[in-house]
Amino acid sequence: MIRFGQETCAKLESALTREWLETNGLGGFASSTITNLNTRRYHGLLVAATRPPVGRSVLLSKLEETLVIDGRRFELSSNQYPGCIHPRGFEYQTEFRLDPFPVFTYRIEGIEIEKSVFMIHGENTTVVQYEFRVLDPESRRRNNDTDFILHSSSLILFEIRPLVAFRDYHSFAHENTALDSQFQAEENLLTIKPYTDLPALHFAHDADELEAAGHWYRNFEYKIERERGFDFREDLFCPFFLKVDLNSRTHFNLIASIEPKDVSRVDGYRQAEIERRRESNLSATAALVTHDDELVTALAVAADAYIVARGNQKTIIAGYHWFGDWGRDTMIALPGLTLVTNRFDAARGILSEFARYASRGMLPNRFPDAGETPDYNTVDATLWFFEAVRALLHYTNDYEFVRANLYDVLTDIIAWHVRGTRYNIHVDADGLLFAGEAGVQLTWMDAKVGDWVVTPRTGKPVEIQALWYNALRVMEELAGKFGDEAKRNEYAQMAERARASFNESFWNEEAKCLFDVIDGVTRDAAIRPNQIFAVSLPYSMLSGEKARRVVAKVERDLLTPFGLRSLAPHDSQYCGRYEGDAMSRDGAYHQGTVWAWLMGPFITAYLKAHSADKAARERAKNWLANFHTHLSEGGLGHVSEIFNGDLSHIPGGCVAQAWSVAELLRVAVEDVYGPDPVRATAFTISRATA
Repeated sequence: MIRFGQETCAKLESALTREWLETNGLGGFASSTITNLNTRRYHGLLVAATRPPVGRSVLLSKLEETLVIDGRRFELSSNQYPGCIHPRGFEYQTEFRLDPFPVFTYRIEGIEIEKSVFMIHGENTTVVQYEFRVLDPESRRRNNDTDFILHSSSLILFEIRPLVAFRDYHSFAHENTALDSQFQAEENLLTIKPYTDLPALHFAHDADELEAAGHWYRNFEYKIERERGFDFREDLFCPFFLKVDLNSRTHFNLIASIEPKDVSRVDGYRQAEIERRRESNLSATAALVTHDDELVTALAVAADAYIVARGNQKTIIAGYHWFGDWGRDTMIALPGLTLVTNRFDAARGILSEFARYASRGMLPNRFPDAGETPDYNTVDATLWFFEAVRALLHYTNDYEFVRANLYDVLTDIIAWHVRGTRYNIHVDADGLLFAGEAGVQLTWMDAKVGDWVVTPRTGKPVEIQALWYNALRVMEELAGKFGDEAKRNEYAQMAERARASFNESFWNEEAKCLFDVIDGVTRDAAIRPNQIFAVSLPYSMLSGEKARRVVAKVERDLLTPFGLRSLAPHDSQYCGRYEGDAMSRDGAYHQGTVWAWLMGPFITAYLKAHSADKAARERAKNWLANFHTHLSEGGLGHVSEIFNGDLSHIPGGCVAQAWSVAELLRVAVEDVYGPDPVRATAFTISRATA
């Protein structure tokens, strides 16, 4: 359980950096800060995935809540308007906790209000529940709440005003005449459909009174959008008021959904979701090694948020709040999110679904939000596919599944890379993989602003060669397993040619590490983390000594408490702070910014390179321990996408990133806390002979 008391909730500067997240297994979510003051366009109580896992729309932005005691109004909400915070409900808030859902507690003149929020898995549905308690005199005395005496004759009401946006989650809503302000009212069910191109929103409730509203609240400001250089103001519409008589009851329930729901079943919905999470968490943690580490357990629980539906199969949301399912992120995150956590069926479904979209030997880079044709502008997503398949076999030994569903796709991918596919991706005469052409960014360092590709890396990037070699060795094993001796020999020869060329071309003797990119006679000597994959992947082309030198260079120049910098600080292109407008941020994205997910391959490589050092695992445990505190500092219970390269390494980007969670979980279970220090402790296993 993550908990913050009144001292944190009352300090907006720190409270607004802490964001809660509820997800529904479809790509939809509910999210805000711990004070429910929305700071992003992506915050909302119901962000529905209308075409799972994409087509996300902010339908219900928030609820304005008011406690009325004998005509005196106490506002629980908090909003940023131009020049002021109004109202200031955070001043009444005494607690926020995740238990297991977000729970908000307010105390006002002898009355305690507890509000909880959760989503129903597999539905675009958010449930909000309120519990009201009149505190006894002793409780009020302990909380210095003795100035007001609540009389038995006092009239106590609670009002709820839904504020709806009904817009794409990347955009903003503004007052307009096209909105249909009408609503339909049945017993305990209200329905609105402001625009024809979005689904209706149903409010199931057990309020005592309904009152029509039909007016706009104007000029909400979103602090983080302003800081990021984007539009930051929005208008929201209030269709009606709901009122509850607290003299006669102690509970109120509201369900917002794109499907009509029955409010009388709300306790059943809650219990079913608690049970689903309990079973999911038990399954996930049952696969973990036996040790007392809260980080590993927390990451295993967090993994559930990223595995979502795509058609009848599964996929992985790359990050919340704004990413969809990306091929690269999915393949990198798959082992940690699905295999380490015992979700083998989900892993099979994800691999099958992406294999179905293979085109000209390439996996999609991403599926657009609007449902257009997938983008295929990546060279590494496809190569990570091979490693994900290898990891599946490592955990399940399910060769029959791979033979029946994936092997033909894998062999076709290799064939396309040999003869050449999109973006000049092809195997060169030296057996290494060339990729790139003007104006495109194909590796994971993919920032682009207009026509400016920040890190084009055209030619032969170092991690692409490591992934290519790893893929060839995986295919060599599969071909042998399936009795395809001709293919096994072919893949083995291709791998040997690549290994020899790699060691001849990529070793930077002056720096005692690997070049980042080779393009003809040009050698890019920038110190970047990409070379760590030449050590961390199961099949490595490096000798033990060279691998140890690569790890030492990365540790000295790039390692921080929260991952690896994307560029060494001594480089003239280094940007240590990820801030400012879109161009400034994209310019720093891979030029010094720290990436949390890279802590996974770094620790794997470190333990491989120091397999004889008994203290190495203790050092690795200390590196992982840095993330304990972070779980309660940004996206609560999750790991951020990036951090500043400079001290104090402020988190940025997505507050909940799939591969950050996945790689920390994978390396913790497989390499740090597992029965074996690392998947392959000896370099002879990785076929390195150079």
